[in-house]
Amino acid sequence: MSRRPVFPITFAGSGPGDPDMLTLGVLRALQQADVVLHDRLVSPDIIALITGRRIDVGKMGFGHHTPQPDINARLVAEAEKGQRVVRLKAGDPTIFARLDEEIEAIQSAGLDFTILPGITAASAAAAGIGQSLTRRGRNASLRILTGHDVAGFAEHDWRSLAAPGQVAAIYMGKRAARFLQGRLMIFGAAPATPITVVENASRQTQRTLSTTLYDLANTLEEAHLDGPAVILFGLCPREAAKSLPTILLEEFA
Repeated sequence: MSRRPVFPITFAGSGPGDPDMLTLGVLRALQQADVVLHDRLVSPDIIALITGRRIDVGKMGFGHHTPQPDINARLVAEAEKGQRVVRLKAGDPTIFARLDEEIEAIQSAGLDFTILPGITAASAAAAGIGQSLTRRGRNASLRILTGHDVAGFAEHDWRSLAAPGQVAAIYMGKRAARFLQGRLMIFGAAPATPITVVENASRQTQRTLSTTLYDLANTLEEAHLDGPAVILFGLCPREAAKSLPTILLEEFA
């Protein structure tokens, strides 16, 4: 009796949610997959494109989640059945998506993998407010940070981030907003530093909040956001930038 072929597991990025931002490679993988293990934040419009079995292995910050060892074991078990397995992650699988943990688990089982990147939320959010994440004369670097990690609120190089003209995309930062605000202001960030919070970037339900570092925590508390959001530190919507004082416009436009 011949053994069933074992296909490489495909790690794929669903992008921020708009199906038009899905890559052709990821779409093809979803249509060819026997089973797709997907995150909670993958949009319903993307999930609707899956033709095989769907398994929700989502996680929720500070809430219900599928334990990582269970996800690892399910990936291995499905692949060993000879299934074409896609592990679908929101955004890009290489950014805050526990990709390495899952790759290490499948490699330990003697399985192979491929990675299909997706558009990350920071890119979609910046496009949605008409801004560039980098600009000559303003910021020669872009930081992608997480608001919290396995140990709680995440620490960063606050002093360098607080310098004028810096830009950062902060993921999973809603609950950490007051912590982020305090750290940055302690290390000298201007209270008037513009910040844009984009919820559900690229989706029909996209919501944009334009605020400042000083007002960040209160703005988020009043908004009651319930969707995935990215905090764009140092950026404001293009139209709002026109009303900034000249000294701020030079730093943050």
